[in-house]
Amino acid sequence: MQVLDSTIANVSLPTIAGNLGVSASQGTWMVTSFAVANGVAVPLTGWLMGRFGVVRVFVASVSLFTFASLLCGLAWSLPSLIVFRILQGAVSGPMIPGSQTLLIAIFPAHRRSTALGIWSMTTLIGPVAGPIFGGYICDNYHWSWIFFVNVPVGIFCALACWRGLRTRETPTRKLPIDTIGVALLVVWVGALQVVLDKGKDADWFHSPFITVLAILAGVLFIAWLIWELTDEHPAVDLRLFLNRNFFFGTVAFCSGYAVFFANLLLMPLWMQTQLDYTATWAGLVAAPAGVVAFLLTPLVARAGNRIDARIMATIAFMAFALSFFMRADFTTGDDLWTYTLPLLVQGIAMSCFFVSLLTIQLEGIPAAQIPMATGISNFARIISGSFAASLITTMWDRREAMHQTRLTDHLTVLTPDYHAVVESLQHFGVSAEQAAGMITREMVRQAYQLAANELFWLSGWIVLVMTALVWLTRRSRAGSA
Repeated sequence: MQVLDSTIANVSLPTIAGNLGVSASQGTWMVTSFAVANGVAVPLTGWLMGRFGVVRVFVASVSLFTFASLLCGLAWSLPSLIVFRILQGAVSGPMIPGSQTLLIAIFPAHRRSTALGIWSMTTLIGPVAGPIFGGYICDNYHWSWIFFVNVPVGIFCALACWRGLRTRETPTRKLPIDTIGVALLVVWVGALQVVLDKGKDADWFHSPFITVLAILAGVLFIAWLIWELTDEHPAVDLRLFLNRNFFFGTVAFCSGYAVFFANLLLMPLWMQTQLDYTATWAGLVAAPAGVVAFLLTPLVARAGNRIDARIMATIAFMAFALSFFMRADFTTGDDLWTYTLPLLVQGIAMSCFFVSLLTIQLEGIPAAQIPMATGISNFARIISGSFAASLITTMWDRREAMHQTRLTDHLTVLTPDYHAVVESLQHFGVSAEQAAGMITREMVRQAYQLAANELFWLSGWIVLVMTALVWLTRRSRAGSA
Protein backbone atom coordinates (compact mmCIF):
# COMPACT_ATOMS: atom_id res chain seq x y z
CA MET A 1 0.00 0.00 0.00
CA GLN A 2 2.77 2.44 0.85
CA VAL A 3 5.00 1.66 -2.15
CA LEU A 4 2.08 1.81 -4.56
CA ASP A 5 0.82 5.07 -3.04
CA SER A 6 4.22 6.75 -3.45
CA THR A 7 4.52 5.70 -7.09
CA ILE A 8 0.96 6.64 -8.03
CA ALA A 9 1.36 10.09 -6.45
CA ASN A 10 4.52 10.75 -8.47
CA VAL A 11 2.89 9.71 -11.74
CA SER A 12 -0.28 11.72 -11.05
CA LEU A 13 1.59 14.90 -10.14
CA PRO A 14 0.72 16.89 -13.32
CA THR A 15 -2.98 16.07 -12.94
CA ILE A 16 -3.05 17.02 -9.27
CA ALA A 17 -1.15 20.27 -9.87
CA GLY A 18 -3.49 21.28 -12.70
CA ASN A 19 -6.61 20.49 -10.68
CA LEU A 20 -5.37 22.54 -7.71
CA GLY A 21 -4.44 25.45 -9.97
CA VAL A 22 -0.67 25.41 -9.37
CA SER A 23 2.34 24.84 -11.61
CA ALA A 24 4.01 21.44 -11.90
CA SER A 25 7.13 22.78 -10.15
CA GLN A 26 5.02 23.90 -7.19
CA GLY A 27 3.25 20.56 -7.20
CA THR A 28 6.52 18.71 -6.69
CA TRP A 29 6.42 19.86 -3.05
CA MET A 30 3.76 17.20 -2.64
CA VAL A 31 6.44 14.59 -3.41
CA THR A 32 9.23 16.36 -1.54
CA SER A 33 7.21 16.76 1.66
CA PHE A 34 6.40 13.04 1.77
CA ALA A 35 10.03 12.07 1.08
CA VAL A 36 11.39 14.35 3.82
CA ALA A 37 8.94 13.13 6.47
CA ASN A 38 9.41 9.48 5.51
CA GLY A 39 13.19 9.82 5.42
CA VAL A 40 13.21 11.17 8.98
CA ALA A 41 10.77 8.58 10.36
CA VAL A 42 12.30 5.39 8.94
CA PRO A 43 15.59 5.38 10.92
CA LEU A 44 13.64 6.00 14.15
CA THR A 45 11.72 2.76 13.68
CA GLY A 46 14.13 0.74 15.80
CA TRP A 47 13.81 3.07 18.79
CA LEU A 48 10.00 3.25 18.51
CA MET A 49 9.63 -0.53 18.35
CA GLY A 50 12.00 -1.05 21.24
CA ARG A 51 10.04 1.44 23.33
CA PHE A 52 6.43 0.53 22.44
CA GLY A 53 6.62 -2.92 20.82
CA VAL A 54 6.79 -4.04 17.19
CA VAL A 55 3.12 -4.96 16.79
CA ARG A 56 1.76 -1.77 18.39
CA VAL A 57 4.00 0.47 16.32
CA PHE A 58 3.28 -1.39 13.09
CA VAL A 59 -0.52 -1.43 13.53
CA ALA A 60 -0.51 2.23 14.61
CA SER A 61 1.55 3.10 11.53
CA VAL A 62 -0.89 1.33 9.19
CA SER A 63 -3.90 2.96 10.90
CA LEU A 64 -2.45 6.47 10.82
CA PHE A 65 -1.29 6.03 7.21
CA THR A 66 -4.86 5.12 6.28
CA PHE A 67 -6.23 8.20 8.07
CA ALA A 68 -3.60 10.42 6.43
CA SER A 69 -4.53 8.99 3.01
CA LEU A 70 -8.14 9.96 3.64
CA LEU A 71 -7.06 13.52 4.51
CA CYS A 72 -4.90 13.71 1.36
CA GLY A 73 -7.90 12.77 -0.77
CA LEU A 74 -9.98 15.48 0.94
CA ALA A 75 -7.31 18.19 0.47
CA TRP A 76 -8.77 21.41 -0.93
CA SER A 77 -5.53 23.24 -1.82
CA LEU A 78 -1.82 22.62 -2.32
CA PRO A 79 -0.83 23.81 1.20
CA SER A 80 -3.38 21.48 2.79
CA LEU A 81 -2.21 18.57 0.61
CA ILE A 82 1.43 19.22 1.56
CA VAL A 83 0.55 19.20 5.29
CA PHE A 84 -1.34 15.90 4.93
CA ARG A 85 1.48 14.39 2.85
CA ILE A 86 3.96 15.30 5.60
CA LEU A 87 1.73 13.48 8.07
CA GLN A 88 1.41 10.52 5.70
CA GLY A 89 5.17 10.28 5.20
CA ALA A 90 5.93 10.56 8.91
CA VAL A 91 3.49 7.88 10.08
CA SER A 92 4.43 5.48 7.25
CA GLY A 93 8.05 5.25 8.40
CA PRO A 94 7.67 2.01 10.43
CA MET A 95 5.54 0.19 7.86
CA ILE A 96 8.23 -1.40 5.67
CA PRO A 97 10.89 -2.17 8.34
CA GLY A 98 8.10 -3.19 10.73
CA SER A 99 6.68 -5.71 8.28
CA GLN A 100 10.16 -7.17 7.73
CA THR A 101 10.76 -7.46 11.47
CA LEU A 102 7.43 -9.18 12.10
CA LEU A 103 7.99 -11.75 9.36
CA ILE A 104 11.45 -12.58 10.69
CA ALA A 105 10.06 -12.92 14.22
CA ILE A 106 6.99 -14.99 13.31
CA PHE A 107 8.39 -17.55 10.87
CA PRO A 108 10.79 -20.35 11.83
CA ALA A 109 14.28 -20.16 10.38
CA HIS A 110 13.62 -22.58 7.49
CA ARG A 111 10.57 -20.57 6.33
CA ARG A 112 11.94 -17.02 6.60
CA SER A 113 13.36 -16.96 3.11
CA THR A 114 9.96 -17.83 1.60
CA ALA A 115 8.22 -15.25 3.81
CA LEU A 116 10.66 -12.51 2.87
CA GLY A 117 10.37 -13.53 -0.78
CA ILE A 118 6.61 -13.03 -0.70
CA TRP A 119 7.17 -9.74 1.15
CA SER A 120 9.58 -8.54 -1.55
CA MET A 121 6.88 -8.99 -4.21
CA THR A 122 5.18 -5.86 -2.86
CA THR A 123 8.36 -3.84 -3.35
CA LEU A 124 8.68 -5.20 -6.89
CA ILE A 125 5.08 -4.81 -8.03
CA GLY A 126 4.45 -1.33 -6.57
CA PRO A 127 6.75 0.69 -8.87
CA VAL A 128 5.49 -1.21 -11.91
CA ALA A 129 1.78 -1.03 -11.08
CA GLY A 130 1.93 2.62 -9.99
CA PRO A 131 2.05 4.21 -13.47
CA ILE A 132 -0.70 1.89 -14.70
CA PHE A 133 -3.10 2.54 -11.81
CA GLY A 134 -2.18 6.21 -11.56
CA GLY A 135 -2.74 6.81 -15.26
CA TYR A 136 -6.05 4.92 -15.23
CA ILE A 137 -7.40 6.71 -12.15
CA CYS A 138 -6.43 10.17 -13.40
CA ASP A 139 -7.84 9.46 -16.87
CA ASN A 140 -11.17 8.09 -15.62
CA TYR A 141 -11.76 9.42 -12.08
CA HIS A 142 -10.84 12.32 -9.82
CA TRP A 143 -7.24 12.32 -8.55
CA SER A 144 -8.49 12.00 -4.95
CA TRP A 145 -9.11 8.32 -5.58
CA ILE A 146 -5.37 7.60 -5.69
CA PHE A 147 -5.53 8.24 -1.92
CA PHE A 148 -9.05 7.01 -1.21
CA VAL A 149 -8.24 3.50 -2.47
CA ASN A 150 -5.95 3.11 0.56
CA VAL A 151 -8.78 3.54 3.06
CA PRO A 152 -10.61 0.17 2.83
CA VAL A 153 -7.31 -1.69 2.37
CA GLY A 154 -5.74 0.07 5.34
CA ILE A 155 -8.70 -0.55 7.64
CA PHE A 156 -8.71 -4.25 6.77
CA CYS A 157 -4.92 -4.56 7.25
CA ALA A 158 -4.91 -2.77 10.60
CA LEU A 159 -7.76 -4.86 12.02
CA ALA A 160 -6.40 -8.14 10.66
CA CYS A 161 -2.86 -7.48 11.91
CA TRP A 162 -3.99 -6.45 15.37
CA ARG A 163 -6.26 -9.47 15.72
CA GLY A 164 -3.66 -11.92 14.45
CA LEU A 165 -0.49 -10.47 15.96
CA ARG A 166 -1.35 -8.83 19.29
CA THR A 167 -0.37 -12.01 21.16
CA ARG A 168 3.07 -11.84 19.53
CA GLU A 169 4.00 -8.43 20.94
CA THR A 170 7.71 -8.04 21.59
CA PRO A 171 9.16 -7.01 24.97
CA THR A 172 9.43 -3.27 25.51
CA ARG A 173 12.08 -1.24 27.28
CA LYS A 174 11.95 2.24 28.76
CA LEU A 175 14.46 3.79 26.44
CA PRO A 176 15.43 7.44 26.96
CA ILE A 177 14.62 9.81 24.12
CA ASP A 178 17.70 10.98 22.22
CA THR A 179 16.31 14.47 21.62
CA ILE A 180 19.54 15.95 20.23
CA GLY A 181 20.08 13.02 17.87
CA VAL A 182 16.49 13.20 16.63
CA ALA A 183 16.66 16.98 16.16
CA LEU A 184 19.90 16.72 14.16
CA LEU A 185 18.40 13.90 12.09
CA VAL A 186 15.25 15.89 11.28
CA VAL A 187 17.18 18.94 10.09
CA TRP A 188 19.93 17.27 8.04
CA VAL A 189 17.62 14.76 6.36
CA GLY A 190 15.06 17.46 5.63
CA ALA A 191 17.70 19.76 4.13
CA LEU A 192 19.21 16.95 2.07
CA GLN A 193 15.87 15.81 0.66
CA VAL A 194 14.99 19.36 -0.40
CA VAL A 195 18.40 19.68 -2.09
CA LEU A 196 17.90 16.41 -3.97
CA ASP A 197 14.31 17.08 -4.98
CA LYS A 198 14.65 20.77 -5.86
CA GLY A 199 18.31 21.02 -6.90
CA LYS A 200 17.77 20.26 -10.58
CA ASP A 201 15.02 22.86 -10.99
CA ALA A 202 17.15 25.48 -9.19
CA ASP A 203 20.30 24.69 -11.25
CA TRP A 204 21.99 23.08 -8.26
CA PHE A 205 24.79 25.11 -6.67
CA HIS A 206 24.13 28.15 -8.79
CA SER A 207 21.23 28.71 -6.40
CA PRO A 208 22.15 30.25 -3.01
CA PHE A 209 19.17 28.47 -1.43
CA ILE A 210 20.37 25.02 -2.55
CA THR A 211 23.99 25.82 -1.61
CA VAL A 212 23.06 26.86 1.92
CA LEU A 213 20.89 23.78 2.42
CA ALA A 214 23.64 21.48 1.11
CA ILE A 215 26.22 22.96 3.49
CA LEU A 216 23.73 22.75 6.36
CA ALA A 217 22.98 19.10 5.56
CA GLY A 218 26.68 18.21 5.37
CA VAL A 219 27.66 19.93 8.63
CA LEU A 220 24.72 18.57 10.60
CA PHE A 221 25.24 15.07 9.17
CA ILE A 222 28.79 15.02 10.54
CA ALA A 223 27.55 16.34 13.88
CA TRP A 224 24.82 13.69 13.92
CA LEU A 225 27.33 10.92 13.19
CA ILE A 226 29.56 12.02 16.07
CA TRP A 227 26.63 12.32 18.46
CA GLU A 228 25.06 8.94 17.60
CA LEU A 229 28.40 7.13 17.85
CA THR A 230 29.19 8.58 21.28
CA ASP A 231 25.74 8.72 22.92
CA GLU A 232 24.89 5.92 25.35
CA HIS A 233 21.33 5.52 24.05
CA PRO A 234 21.34 6.69 20.41
CA ALA A 235 18.11 7.03 18.45
CA VAL A 236 19.89 5.31 15.54
CA ASP A 237 22.47 2.72 16.56
CA LEU A 238 25.20 3.19 13.95
CA ARG A 239 27.40 0.66 15.76
CA LEU A 240 25.55 -1.99 13.76
CA PHE A 241 27.89 -1.14 10.89
CA LEU A 242 30.70 -2.81 12.84
CA ASN A 243 29.10 -6.07 11.69
CA ARG A 244 30.89 -6.92 8.44
CA ASN A 245 27.87 -8.42 6.73
CA PHE A 246 25.63 -5.54 7.67
CA PHE A 247 28.14 -2.95 6.45
CA PHE A 248 29.02 -4.46 3.07
CA GLY A 249 25.51 -5.86 2.61
CA THR A 250 23.97 -2.42 3.14
CA VAL A 251 26.47 -0.74 0.78
CA ALA A 252 25.78 -3.34 -1.92
CA PHE A 253 22.02 -3.16 -1.33
CA CYS A 254 21.89 0.64 -1.53
CA SER A 255 24.21 0.84 -4.54
CA GLY A 256 22.29 -1.79 -6.46
CA TYR A 257 18.95 -0.26 -5.51
CA ALA A 258 20.14 3.21 -6.53
CA VAL A 259 21.07 2.01 -10.04
CA PHE A 260 17.83 0.01 -10.32
CA PHE A 261 15.71 2.95 -9.14
CA ALA A 262 17.51 5.43 -11.43
CA ASN A 263 16.76 3.30 -14.48
CA LEU A 264 13.24 2.61 -13.24
CA LEU A 265 12.78 6.40 -13.39
CA LEU A 266 14.75 7.07 -16.59
CA MET A 267 13.09 4.61 -18.96
CA PRO A 268 9.44 5.71 -18.56
CA LEU A 269 10.58 9.35 -18.48
CA TRP A 270 12.37 8.85 -21.80
CA MET A 271 9.43 6.97 -23.31
CA GLN A 272 6.88 9.60 -22.26
CA THR A 273 8.87 12.72 -23.18
CA GLN A 274 10.63 11.53 -26.36
CA LEU A 275 8.60 8.62 -27.75
CA ASP A 276 5.13 10.04 -26.92
CA TYR A 277 4.08 7.07 -24.79
CA THR A 278 1.38 7.73 -22.22
CA ALA A 279 2.06 7.02 -18.55
CA THR A 280 -0.18 3.97 -18.79
CA TRP A 281 1.64 2.50 -21.78
CA ALA A 282 5.05 3.25 -20.28
CA GLY A 283 3.89 1.33 -17.23
CA LEU A 284 2.67 -1.56 -19.38
CA VAL A 285 6.11 -1.84 -21.00
CA ALA A 286 7.59 -2.36 -17.54
CA ALA A 287 4.79 -4.63 -16.34
CA PRO A 288 6.33 -7.92 -17.62
CA ALA A 289 9.34 -7.35 -15.35
CA GLY A 290 7.02 -7.30 -12.36
CA VAL A 291 5.22 -10.41 -13.57
CA VAL A 292 8.49 -12.35 -13.99
CA ALA A 293 9.70 -11.23 -10.57
CA PHE A 294 6.34 -12.11 -9.03
CA LEU A 295 6.47 -15.63 -10.45
CA LEU A 296 10.13 -16.34 -9.70
CA THR A 297 10.42 -14.82 -6.22
CA PRO A 298 8.77 -17.71 -4.31
CA LEU A 299 11.03 -20.22 -6.11
CA VAL A 300 14.11 -18.12 -5.44
CA ALA A 301 13.10 -17.66 -1.82
CA ARG A 302 12.75 -21.41 -1.26
CA ALA A 303 16.11 -22.04 -2.93
CA GLY A 304 17.60 -19.43 -0.61
CA ASN A 305 17.38 -21.87 2.29
CA ARG A 306 19.96 -24.10 0.58
CA ILE A 307 22.05 -21.76 -1.56
CA ASP A 308 24.59 -19.21 -0.35
CA ALA A 309 22.95 -15.77 -0.45
CA ARG A 310 26.10 -14.35 -2.05
CA ILE A 311 25.51 -16.55 -5.11
CA MET A 312 21.91 -15.35 -5.35
CA ALA A 313 23.03 -11.73 -5.06
CA THR A 314 25.65 -12.27 -7.78
CA ILE A 315 22.97 -13.68 -10.11
CA ALA A 316 20.86 -10.58 -9.39
CA PHE A 317 23.68 -8.16 -10.21
CA MET A 318 24.62 -10.09 -13.37
CA ALA A 319 21.02 -10.07 -14.58
CA PHE A 320 20.75 -6.34 -13.85
CA ALA A 321 23.95 -5.72 -15.85
CA LEU A 322 22.68 -7.76 -18.82
CA SER A 323 19.38 -5.87 -18.76
CA PHE A 324 21.14 -2.48 -18.78
CA PHE A 325 23.57 -3.49 -21.55
CA MET A 326 20.63 -4.64 -23.69
CA ARG A 327 19.04 -1.20 -23.28
CA ALA A 328 22.24 0.52 -24.36
CA ASP A 329 21.40 -0.43 -27.98
CA PHE A 330 17.93 1.14 -28.02
CA THR A 331 16.86 3.38 -30.90
CA THR A 332 13.83 5.64 -31.24
CA GLY A 333 12.40 3.35 -33.93
CA ASP A 334 12.41 0.10 -31.95
CA ASP A 335 9.19 -1.82 -31.44
CA LEU A 336 7.44 -2.58 -28.15
CA TRP A 337 8.99 -6.05 -27.80
CA THR A 338 12.53 -4.64 -28.08
CA TYR A 339 11.80 -2.25 -25.21
CA THR A 340 10.16 -4.98 -23.12
CA LEU A 341 12.75 -7.77 -23.49
CA PRO A 342 15.46 -6.19 -21.28
CA LEU A 343 12.84 -5.66 -18.59
CA LEU A 344 12.02 -9.37 -18.62
CA VAL A 345 15.69 -10.00 -17.81
CA GLN A 346 15.44 -7.35 -15.10
CA GLY A 347 12.56 -9.35 -13.59
CA ILE A 348 15.00 -12.21 -12.96
CA ALA A 349 17.33 -9.82 -11.17
CA MET A 350 14.52 -8.36 -9.07
CA SER A 351 13.42 -11.81 -7.90
CA CYS A 352 16.88 -12.50 -6.41
CA PHE A 353 17.97 -9.04 -5.31
CA PHE A 354 15.89 -8.13 -2.27
CA VAL A 355 15.78 -11.54 -0.60
CA SER A 356 19.51 -12.24 -0.98
CA LEU A 357 20.71 -8.81 0.14
CA LEU A 358 18.36 -8.74 3.12
CA THR A 359 19.64 -12.18 4.14
CA ILE A 360 23.25 -10.99 3.92
CA GLN A 361 22.56 -7.81 5.89
CA LEU A 362 20.86 -9.54 8.82
CA GLU A 363 23.38 -12.37 9.19
CA GLY A 364 24.67 -12.26 12.76
CA ILE A 365 22.37 -9.43 13.93
CA PRO A 366 20.81 -10.22 17.36
CA ALA A 367 17.01 -10.54 17.34
CA ALA A 368 16.59 -7.50 19.60
CA GLN A 369 18.46 -5.32 17.09
CA ILE A 370 16.66 -6.46 13.95
CA PRO A 371 14.08 -3.60 14.06
CA MET A 372 16.93 -1.10 14.26
CA ALA A 373 18.85 -2.86 11.48
CA THR A 374 15.89 -2.98 9.10
CA GLY A 375 15.11 0.67 9.85
CA ILE A 376 18.66 1.76 9.06
CA SER A 377 18.72 -0.39 5.91
CA ASN A 378 15.49 1.11 4.57
CA PHE A 379 16.59 4.62 5.51
CA ALA A 380 19.82 4.14 3.53
CA ARG A 381 17.78 2.74 0.63
CA ILE A 382 15.49 5.82 0.59
CA ILE A 383 18.43 8.24 0.64
CA SER A 384 20.29 6.33 -2.10
CA GLY A 385 17.13 6.31 -4.23
CA SER A 386 16.79 10.09 -3.83
CA PHE A 387 20.42 10.61 -4.83
CA ALA A 388 19.96 8.33 -7.85
CA ALA A 389 16.80 10.09 -9.04
CA SER A 390 18.45 13.53 -8.90
CA LEU A 391 21.71 12.34 -10.46
CA ILE A 392 20.19 10.41 -13.36
CA THR A 393 17.88 13.22 -14.52
CA THR A 394 20.65 15.82 -14.28
CA MET A 395 23.16 13.64 -16.17
CA TRP A 396 20.55 12.84 -18.82
CA ASP A 397 19.86 16.52 -19.54
CA ARG A 398 23.55 17.47 -19.58
CA ARG A 399 24.59 14.60 -21.84
CA GLU A 400 21.69 15.47 -24.15
CA ALA A 401 22.96 19.04 -24.42
CA MET A 402 26.42 17.78 -25.32
CA HIS A 403 25.11 15.37 -27.98
CA GLN A 404 22.80 18.00 -29.43
CA THR A 405 25.74 20.38 -29.81
CA ARG A 406 27.76 17.74 -31.65
CA LEU A 407 24.86 16.80 -33.90
CA THR A 408 24.32 20.47 -34.72
CA ASP A 409 27.96 20.74 -35.80
CA HIS A 410 27.29 18.14 -38.50
CA LEU A 411 23.89 19.41 -39.62
CA THR A 412 23.69 23.08 -40.54
CA VAL A 413 22.04 25.10 -43.29
CA LEU A 414 25.33 24.86 -45.17
CA THR A 415 25.39 21.05 -45.39
CA PRO A 416 23.88 19.29 -48.42
CA ASP A 417 22.09 16.74 -46.25
CA TYR A 418 20.12 19.47 -44.51
CA HIS A 419 18.85 20.92 -47.78
CA ALA A 420 17.98 17.44 -49.06
CA VAL A 421 15.83 16.74 -46.02
CA VAL A 422 14.13 20.14 -46.20
CA GLU A 423 13.32 19.66 -49.89
CA SER A 424 11.98 16.18 -49.19
CA LEU A 425 9.67 17.50 -46.46
CA GLN A 426 8.49 20.38 -48.68
CA HIS A 427 7.18 17.83 -51.18
CA PHE A 428 4.63 16.91 -48.48
CA GLY A 429 3.43 20.49 -48.17
CA VAL A 430 5.68 21.52 -45.25
CA SER A 431 7.13 25.03 -45.24
CA ALA A 432 10.87 25.63 -44.80
CA GLU A 433 10.32 26.91 -41.27
CA GLN A 434 8.21 23.88 -40.34
CA ALA A 435 10.83 21.58 -41.84
CA ALA A 436 13.54 23.23 -39.73
CA GLY A 437 11.41 22.71 -36.64
CA MET A 438 10.85 19.05 -37.46
CA ILE A 439 14.57 18.49 -38.00
CA THR A 440 15.39 20.20 -34.71
CA ARG A 441 12.82 18.09 -32.88
CA GLU A 442 14.26 14.89 -34.33
CA MET A 443 17.78 16.00 -33.45
CA VAL A 444 16.70 16.56 -29.82
CA ARG A 445 15.09 13.10 -29.73
CA GLN A 446 18.26 11.47 -31.00
CA ALA A 447 20.40 13.44 -28.53
CA TYR A 448 18.23 12.25 -25.63
CA GLN A 449 18.42 8.71 -27.04
CA LEU A 450 22.22 8.80 -27.12
CA ALA A 451 22.32 10.21 -23.59
CA ALA A 452 19.99 7.49 -22.31
CA ASN A 453 22.03 4.75 -23.99
CA GLU A 454 25.19 6.05 -22.34
CA LEU A 455 23.53 5.97 -18.91
CA PHE A 456 22.20 2.45 -19.51
CA TRP A 457 25.71 1.34 -20.46
CA LEU A 458 27.25 3.03 -17.41
CA SER A 459 24.64 1.43 -15.14
CA GLY A 460 25.60 -2.02 -16.41
CA TRP A 461 29.25 -1.54 -15.47
CA ILE A 462 28.38 -0.08 -12.07
CA VAL A 463 26.33 -3.12 -11.02
CA LEU A 464 29.07 -5.44 -12.26
CA VAL A 465 31.55 -3.67 -9.99
CA MET A 466 29.07 -3.85 -7.10
CA THR A 467 29.14 -7.65 -7.33
CA ALA A 468 32.58 -7.62 -5.67
CA LEU A 469 31.09 -6.08 -2.50
CA VAL A 470 28.89 -9.13 -1.98
CA TRP A 471 31.93 -11.40 -1.71
CA LEU A 472 33.43 -9.30 1.07
CA THR A 473 30.69 -10.66 3.36
CA ARG A 474 30.52 -13.97 5.23
CA ARG A 475 28.59 -16.92 3.85
CA SER A 476 24.92 -16.76 4.82
CA ARG A 477 21.64 -18.50 4.06
CA ALA A 478 18.13 -17.30 4.81
CA GLY A 479 17.61 -20.09 7.33
CA SER A 480 20.53 -18.88 9.41
CA ALA A 481 19.94 -15.13 9.21
